[in-house]
This record gives sequence, C-alpha cells and structure tokens, in this order.
Amino acid sequence: MPLIFRFLSLLPLWLLHPLGAVLGWLAFVFSPTYRRRFVEHARLAGYSFGEVRAAVAHAGRMVAEAPRLWLGQALPCCEVRGSDCVEQAWAAGHGIVFLTPHLGCFELSVQEGARRWAPAHGAFTILYRPARQAWLARVLAQARQRPGIDAVPTSLQGVRQMIKALRQGRAVGLLPDQVPPQGQGVWAPFFGRDAYTMTLAARLVQQTGATVILARCERLSRGRGYVLHLQGLAEPLSDDLQRAVGQINEAMEVLIRQCPQQYLWGYGRYKQPRALAPSGGEMAA
Repeated sequence: MPLIFRFLSLLPLWLLHPLGAVLGWLAFVFSPTYRRRFVEHARLAGYSFGEVRAAVAHAGRMVAEAPRLWLGQALPCCEVRGSDCVEQAWAAGHGIVFLTPHLGCFELSVQEGARRWAPAHGAFTILYRPARQAWLARVLAQARQRPGIDAVPTSLQGVRQMIKALRQGRAVGLLPDQVPPQGQGVWAPFFGRDAYTMTLAARLVQQTGATVILARCERLSRGRGYVLHLQGLAEPLSDDLQRAVGQINEAMEVLIRQCPQQYLWGYGRYKQPRALAPSGGEMAA
C-alpha cells in the first residue's frame, strides 16, 4: 500500500481527478449505507440529489488527490481570494483560528495558508489523530509535518500547544464539523438537525481572543488547480459557549452553501460521538 501511495503522489491532477471521480461513483453505487446518508444529508439542507450529484465524484477526487497532497511536491496552482481579512488579523497582532468544513480540498487549505504566511508569522498548528494501521500512521505522520505546519496530537498536550501558538500570534487550523469524542462537544443545529459539535474551536477563540477566518478550498475542473476562499465571521463569537458553537455551525452552513457540489454529504455528521475521549480530556479550563 505505501508503494501505491508513492506512485499516486507522482501523478498530475488532470489524471488523479478523473480516476477519483470513478472511485467516488463506485463507492456511491456499491455502498447502500453511504448512498442513503449522502441523499438524506443533502435533503436536510434543502438539496435534491440532482443539485448535488457532482459531490459524488468530488468525494472520490478528494481521496485520489490525498497522496499527492501528503507526499508529493507542493501544488503551485492555488489562487487565494479574500486574503485581506487575514492580513488585517496579523496586523492587529491576533492569532488566527482557520475553520473549514469537509468541503472541497480542505487538506490544501492549511498547506496553502502555511506556504503564504508561516515564513512571516510562524508555523500553523493542526491537530491529528494517528491512524490504527502502522503503515498509514507512518504515511500520515510524514504528511502532516509539511513545511510551515506543526501537527500536534489530539490530546490535552496538543490543545495546550494550540493555545500557546495563538497567544504567540500564530495560526491554528480546525475542521469544526468533525464529530468529537463524547464529552468534548455539545448538541447544536446543523442544517436543521441537532449534531454533536466540537466546542474546541469556540473555546480557543474565547480563551485567546484569536480572530476566526473561514476558509474553503474549491477544486477547479479538469485538474486546473484550486481557489482558496477566505472570509471573516459575520459577527464576533458569543461569550456563551453554546451560542458560540451554534454560530460556528451557522458559518459552516454558509460556506457549504457557497459550493454544495463539493461538500462531503456522505460524511457521518450526525453520528453518535465516540465513547472514549483522548487522553487528558479536551482542554485546560
């Protein structure tokens, strides 16, 4: 399997993306559970299957491009739009919490941000959970530690490192629509249905005064590259944790509606949280 990953990491996007599209449709056709979840989640958000059917192929493209993003040379073809909000946050001396849902090429969001801003403002800090398979754990360990990126474990120590980075005026990146372990989230509406949602993103902002930047990395057609869209929150996060978590969910909905054809509608967003929390709990009080 590592050899396959190495081989795929050498292929160009114009070849990886068609291969991924086929993979996405194969998964959709042969997995009734995935298919039902995809259609149901899209319906909750008000979309018919026909309106978001392109997301089937984009899910496969996400898988196919992963080896290139993890192990290959940095992709030079990413345009950035809305960078003024980031520059303003740096100028104000604030740390930045970049938030992106499972939308488009979310892996590239942090890589491109680090490439552009880490040399001047320090490495971007992200959380990672080691894979269970030994070979995949080795691959991901190498993949996460890309230039300008400091990957820390999903533990109390890792969260403390994120807080330290923000207080030093650096940046962290999170996927706030990822289902957290039991005890590390609250129930909050997401497209009209309660979803167990992490509190970590809101707590980081509340404890450090960091600026929230919303990011989505749109995948262009025919392997032409990507566009990273950046924007600020519509309003500051509430001091009330429950309300702040709700605001973040609302912000993720806004991003997804900007490009619903590239959201992972088949992701188990409404699943019950895992029973066991990472060692040390969520974060320091």
